[in-house]
Amino acid sequence: MSEPELIEWGQRLGADSHPQLVIALTGELGAGKTTLAQAICRGYGVTQPVTSPTYALVHEYAAPRSPVFHIDLYRIERQEDLEQIGWTDIVSSNALVIVEWPERAGDLLPAGHLPIALDYAPDKPDYRVLLAG
Repeated sequence: MSEPELIEWGQRLGADSHPQLVIALTGELGAGKTTLAQAICRGYGVTQPVTSPTYALVHEYAAPRSPVFHIDLYRIERQEDLEQIGWTDIVSSNALVIVEWPERAGDLLPAGHLPIALDYAPDKPDYRVLLAG
């Protein structure tokens, strides 16, 4: 799918999402995880700019239905480091939680999360392949 299609899909997903949902976004660097997270947030009702939490690790946004936590685990090296960012409290809160690089959470990723994988389309460099659920 093209970037505009990815954004449209993400906005629909955000509009249909509910609190206490963890969305786990996987994919290589540059595959579109943050673009998709931004679209989900917009569809969910976040009105402020959504930026990559690569260095801050966690960004929190206000939305009409609940807070939204956008977490980037790229810089997390050990599962033990997750408690330093409040992982347990965040994933068990009444919020929408979007996690980039969720594989770094290992078995601490909650059961029932929504996995979404993004990959480059083999013969179209500007397109992405999206696998959800």
